Amino acid sequence: MTSRCICLLRVRLRRGGDKMKFKVFDLYDMDEVELSDVALKPYINLESKLLIKSQGRNLWKFSSAKVHILERMANRIAVPGHVGKKHKIITSWGSGKYESNMKIVLDVLEMIKKRKKENPIQVLIRAIENCSPRDETTTIEYGGARYPQAVDVSPLRRINLAIRWLIQGSYQKCFGKKKKMYESLANEIMFASDGNMESYAMQKKNESEKQADAAR
Repeated sequence: MTSRCICLLRVRLRRGGDKMKFKVFDLYDMDEVELSDVALKPYINLESKLLIKSQGRNLWKFSSAKVHILERMANRIAVPGHVGKKHKIITSWGSGKYESNMKIVLDVLEMIKKRKKENPIQVLIRAIENCSPRDETTTIEYGGARYPQAVDVSPLRRINLAIRWLIQGSYQKCFGKKKKMYESLANEIMFASDGNMESYAMQKKNESEKQADAAR
C-alpha cells in the first residue's frame, strides 16, 4: 500500500470511525453501482475498498465470487490471448504483474468516465450483464454417438465467460495495431453496455445461445 493510501486511510479513520465508506482507489463510489440481473448479484463482489488486492487468499470452492470484479478483470488481462488450448503470442505488456494489469483497468475506467459521463464501474457491470450467456451446449455420448445438448449456464460461469470474451475481443482488435489495449478494452465495454453488435462479446453470446437453441 502506498504512503498516499495510508494517509487517506488514517484521515478517514479519524473522521468517520466505523461508519466510514471507501471509494475504489479513492476515485469511484461503489454505492452508486446497481445490478439489474438478480441471478448474478451474489457472484459479483462490489465491495468498497481503497486498494483492490486479495493476494491469492481466496482458494476455496467458488472463491472467485469473493474476488472483487475489477481484480478478476485484471487477472484475466494477464492471459488475454488464451483461446481454447492455444496461446497466442504474448505482447510485451502481458507480463502478468498486478501493477501493469491494474493500470490498464484504471486507464479503461478513466476513458469510459470521460466518454460516458457516468460511473465507469456501472458501465462495466451493465456490459457483463448484457454479454453473459444464459444457455450453451455440451456434448453427451449415447450409444457410441455424441450429441450436442443445450444446458443452462451457472451464474458464476456467466460472469467468467463475459469477462473472458471482453478481454479476448479487445486484445484481438489491438494486436499488431497502433491502438492501445486500454483503448480497445474501453471501446469493447462501452459497445457491450449499449448492446451494440460491434462488440466481440455480444457476438459470442448470441452464437452460444443460437447453438443452444438448435440443440434443444
